[in-house]
Amino acid sequence: MLIYANPRHALHDGRHEMFRGRLVPCHETPARLDHVLAELGRRPVGELCDAPPVPRATLERVHAPRYLNFLANAWAEWVALDPANAEVDALPSTWPVRGFRHDVEPANFSARMGLYSYDAGTPLTAGTWAAAEAGAACAVAAAQAVGRGQRAAVALTRPPGHHAGADFFGGYCFLNNAALAAQSLRDGGAKRVAVVDVDYHHGNGTQSLFYGRSDVLTISIHGDPRTEYPFFLGHADERGEGDGFGFNLNLPLPAGTGFVAWRTALMAALQRVTDFGADALVVALGVDTYEGDPISRFTLGSGDYLQLGRDLAAAGLPTVFTLEGGYAVAAMGVNVVNVLEGFALASAA
Repeated sequence: MLIYANPRHALHDGRHEMFRGRLVPCHETPARLDHVLAELGRRPVGELCDAPPVPRATLERVHAPRYLNFLANAWAEWVALDPANAEVDALPSTWPVRGFRHDVEPANFSARMGLYSYDAGTPLTAGTWAAAEAGAACAVAAAQAVGRGQRAAVALTRPPGHHAGADFFGGYCFLNNAALAAQSLRDGGAKRVAVVDVDYHHGNGTQSLFYGRSDVLTISIHGDPRTEYPFFLGHADERGEGDGFGFNLNLPLPAGTGFVAWRTALMAALQRVTDFGADALVVALGVDTYEGDPISRFTLGSGDYLQLGRDLAAAGLPTVFTLEGGYAVAAMGVNVVNVLEGFALASAA
């Protein structure tokens, strides 16, 4: 198993986010990935590798050019408005809702922040672009390694990615690492790729990116969007559109779901992957399904993640993992490495 860890992840270090009507310290912090790396130091499950820079053209296979231009230049523009902004994260405050225009990019910075985002909980900082771009490079490198014949590769991406769409950020996500991995697998020759998202929160960005396509199957197991973030996608009746009809599967579950019921949904997801005839699998690996997570409401225990890894290995597919959520920071390393260890041990059996 090859492991690509984002060496620049700590450059994205938000001061605050808007959460339930209040500015609070960010839940998505550099310590999340630091704990994973520390646990890998104690329990090595693969070889740590460096990822080469990701070409802009590769990012444009998933994301709109004007959106990438905004992200790459946003911090410089924010500080140019007022040098004092260097001490304050940028958060959006206005959005083009239903019936408003999205096609014309405003000149006003705050308006563009709103155009390219959907929540006020995802701060843009001095190091956001550098961290997101380096994380995307890890996802692409992991996909390319699997395309060359590796059984599995891991992209320890931070910030996470599954909430980012073609031209929007939110949910702590800026570039969609799972989607970039899936597209890279397709571009490398895989005819059919499945993305299975096991994060507590629906992978709304990934769904939106592939919703009209039949070559990438998207599956998400998540909290019921009637009560759980990101709210406005993730219902079971969302099956795809056009050529993509039947190639999106949502498995929403109620708050309080434990491992037995959650694993039943996972088995249904993996059966759908088999029926699809996937050549490769991308796992959007969130561990905010953990019973101690402060912003999520499933009740998986740390030991359950070993079984998750075994179940994913049983699919028998070349697999790319991209790191998503998990906000019980102290448990993050154990839970992530349990998945990888379970996968590695089952693959070797």
